[in-house]
Amino acid sequence: MKSIVQWFDSYSVKDDSRSGSRSIDWLRVVPFVLMHLACFAVVFVGWSYTAVAAAIALYFVRMFAITGFYHRYFSHRAFRTSRLTQFVFAALASSAGQRGPLWWASHHRQHHASADKEHDEHSPAKHGLLWSHMGWFLAKKNFSTNHERIKDFSKYPELIFLDRFDIVMPAILAISLYLTGILLEIYLPGLGTNGLQMLVWGFFISTILLYHGTFTINSLAHTVGRRVFPSKDDSRNNFLLALITMGEGWHNNHHYFPGSAKQGFMWWEIDTTYYGLKVLEKVGLIWNLRDVPAYVYKQRKVK
Repeated sequence: MKSIVQWFDSYSVKDDSRSGSRSIDWLRVVPFVLMHLACFAVVFVGWSYTAVAAAIALYFVRMFAITGFYHRYFSHRAFRTSRLTQFVFAALASSAGQRGPLWWASHHRQHHASADKEHDEHSPAKHGLLWSHMGWFLAKKNFSTNHERIKDFSKYPELIFLDRFDIVMPAILAISLYLTGILLEIYLPGLGTNGLQMLVWGFFISTILLYHGTFTINSLAHTVGRRVFPSKDDSRNNFLLALITMGEGWHNNHHYFPGSAKQGFMWWEIDTTYYGLKVLEKVGLIWNLRDVPAYVYKQRKVK
């Protein structure tokens, strides 16, 4: 019963983070599995350019919110912004179904504190590739938010709300897509879409792709690629993962100097999240983007 309640209120049970057990909460796996199975409904709903475009747009918009804000802002404080902007992008990132901003950032800070060591909960070297990809966040001990690691943002009640009721934003997005599809079918039938089609493509397919795109940074970005900086972990730079995750694939760069808003340190290392952050800086929504110090570049292994 506890697991079912946690689907709606993630603060409803005691913190199990100090438990040494990595046992999976199998009941909590059910929604994760159902999300994957829902993608097969595409066989019945078909496709349209409108639905596919919605899926692609929502993939990249939400990926930017995760990489730019969940990661570079909430986890690393790589720039500054207003309270309103941090809430808007936290809500947008929350709609990706990857839990709340405080949970995400607190676990990521733990990752950097012990990268690829025993206490790194998603190290492929210590716990295996499958665990690092998606097993760790299904474990009971990793369900709770460690507020001690995220005190700087835990003071905001609106962020606590998003973190505690992390089902709200994904549900709003799913319902909005379904209703949008119905309206398009009625008023713009030439677009060839409907409620169920928009739901399947815009929410389920887009979200599952977003899940596994993000998860590759925990798993593949610590196993496949080049090490160009002497970081104290197994992080790698991977061009393909950088494209999929809008710049996060330059993971060895990031682990060597995690405080920078830029992860593609070299001009040819494509980092579209950083480009997006620069646009937000230009329009005044964010400021004080932290750059890469000159001494860091000198540590790069030239091959």
